[in-house]
Amino acid sequence: MGILSIKEITKHFGGLTVLDGVNMDLDEGNLYQLIGPNGSGKTTLINVISGLLKPDSGKIIFDGADITNKSLYQTYKTGLVRTWQIPQPFVNLTTEENFLVSSNKNSGESFLFAPLKPKWKGDERKVSQTAAEIMEMVNLTEKKNLQSQNLSGGQQKLLELGRAMMSGARMILMDEPIAGVNPTLAHEIFKKISQICKEQKITFLIVEHRLDIALQYSDKVFAMDRGKIIAQGTSDEVIKHPKVIESYLGE
Repeated sequence: MGILSIKEITKHFGGLTVLDGVNMDLDEGNLYQLIGPNGSGKTTLINVISGLLKPDSGKIIFDGADITNKSLYQTYKTGLVRTWQIPQPFVNLTTEENFLVSSNKNSGESFLFAPLKPKWKGDERKVSQTAAEIMEMVNLTEKKNLQSQNLSGGQQKLLELGRAMMSGARMILMDEPIAGVNPTLAHEIFKKISQICKEQKITFLIVEHRLDIALQYSDKVFAMDRGKIIAQGTSDEVIKHPKVIESYLGE
């Protein structure tokens, strides 16, 4: 079933065309990757889909609703969540606390219900249980009491993934989740993403440059160059596509 549809998206910065009529259709519960040389428009596309930037034209449909002009926060509320290339945890909170504050399902955080503990103690219990389950999924249970600033770079990437899941996300956009991570942990991160994708039916769209690692885990790949989608298909099909070879190596 289709979960995200992108139709003729364009984005200009001054006289520079960064996105030039981008079209993509993504099905629920798959792991998609977006590849292309530097400057091809990948991160700009992620920013537009997530609501950080507004497109100049085109339409974005998520789960049947038009989100083209929604803000980053409004898009997040629909279940479409993004993570960042450089993790941005609450550095003075523990790993567990970072998970807990990422949930939007505790009514006790409302000014109206905060003084009425019987109204929200059940929510608090459920959020704590969900946090424990997701920490286990991303291999951070043993780090639950560690301040997030003391996690390794790779562990902070897993924390970003877990925090996105705590929001109840149905789709997660990720920008270079294994940048700067050693190969062993990079594979672990992608194995976790792939496992979560299949078991939790969360759709992923990932921008990643380390193709030797990332492409092993993709269900489908989109390749960009100069603001356009130039190829799509399995990783083998896309990597062997003449336009993709040309975009990376030049004529």
